[in-house]
Amino acid sequence: PPQGHAMQTAARLATARPSRLAQAFWALLTALLGAVISVAAWDWVMGLIARNVILGYAVTGLVVAFLLVCAWILLREFAALVRLRRVDALRADGQEARAEANLKLARDVTDRLDTLYAARSDTARGRQRVQELRQDLVDASALLDVAEQEVLAPLDRAAEEAVEAAARQVATVTALVPLALADVAAALTANVRMIRQVAEIYGGRSGLMGAWRLTRAVLAHLVTTGAVAVGDDLLEPVLGGSILGKLSRRFGEGLVNGALTARVGVAAMEVCRPLPFVAEERPRARDLVRGALAGIVPGRDADKDA
Repeated sequence: PPQGHAMQTAARLATARPSRLAQAFWALLTALLGAVISVAAWDWVMGLIARNVILGYAVTGLVVAFLLVCAWILLREFAALVRLRRVDALRADGQEARAEANLKLARDVTDRLDTLYAARSDTARGRQRVQELRQDLVDASALLDVAEQEVLAPLDRAAEEAVEAAARQVATVTALVPLALADVAAALTANVRMIRQVAEIYGGRSGLMGAWRLTRAVLAHLVTTGAVAVGDDLLEPVLGGSILGKLSRRFGEGLVNGALTARVGVAAMEVCRPLPFVAEERPRARDLVRGALAGIVPGRDADKDA
């Protein structure tokens, strides 16, 4: 039966830890290339200034502008990592407030949640509702439940749509692309993009480094629990054994890869969500697979509408 080899390979590649020797090699190579490029650029600019002062200083301005853009990109990446840590701290404090019935900490969590989404118009109504009920609720769990239902529930729907779209894309691409490494690259790219979208929906705004860190964390969790080792268990309840047995192997591999992407998406929602799923039901990968397969497998649209 199809096992979703593209997703399994992508998960192993993303979670593989290089050896210390490999880390030292790449660190030294990066430092050496940086030194060579810097010296070569310096000599080139100085040579241009010696030959033509105007041209030399014009090129110097371009180099400085390029370095400023690089510095700005690094600052944005750092800010994205800081924002992800804020979301992690918010989720941890929410769990602590609920476990210890700490009303003061729960109110602090809702205030920080309001600050996190202050610029988001799609959460304005929910945040206003939380502020209206904030003083009337004297139970920490009840206050966090209201915050979860009013503020995060709409974001959950948007995240589920992003996961379904990614699962559909992975299923289609890996079913149609016959090249072994191409489907792995497509699956890994689509999953990184999906995790980044989920993080942005929940307010993480992860940069490239942050998205890769989240991807490694999510896939490492799934690899550890063995959740990327099977995928046809998600498909048979959705498609039925009769349909699943009639699929070609390549098409079946694509569907399993899409199902595993949905499982990755659910894990990403749990990792990126500022509050854990308690008042709201945790999304099920099987339901997301059913939504993602609508339009891909004949007869699924009708089943979904029914």
